[in-house]
Amino acid sequence: AKRKPEIVRKSMEEFSKPRYNVDVLKVEIPVNMEWVGEGKAYTKEEAKQHFRKAAAATTKPFIYLSAGVSDDVFRASLELAMEAGVKFNGVLCGRATWKEGIPVYAKEGVKALEAWLSDRGVKNIQALNAILERGAAPVSL
Repeated sequence: AKRKPEIVRKSMEEFSKPRYNVDVLKVEIPVNMEWVGEGKAYTKEEAKQHFRKAAAATTKPFIYLSAGVSDDVFRASLELAMEAGVKFNGVLCGRATWKEGIPVYAKEGVKALEAWLSDRGVKNIQALNAILERGAAPVSL
């Protein structure tokens, strides 16, 4: 957890170099949210500083990857990025929005999963879209 902020920042810095011809960076959240809080790897203020340092490492647009975390954790990560004043340009996620439906499918089958996706899955996407409307900055390439 302690090394992740530096790894993300250095990756953003490296892949922003012209030789890579990158238009948009896809990056992980620079902190492990499980380790944010008093007495953990980083305080909330330290975590916000890690968001800022990573964002400052590039002039390229960047989007955050959900990297398999839960929907709640991913949304909390984006909220923390916004609290830090970071202007990210969007997200790339899938599993974060639907993985909680897998146990439903395993126990109750396809119809139950379809019902879960139509209800909770849609709500997850709507909640994510609301965050993006407030915090993601549009980009023109």
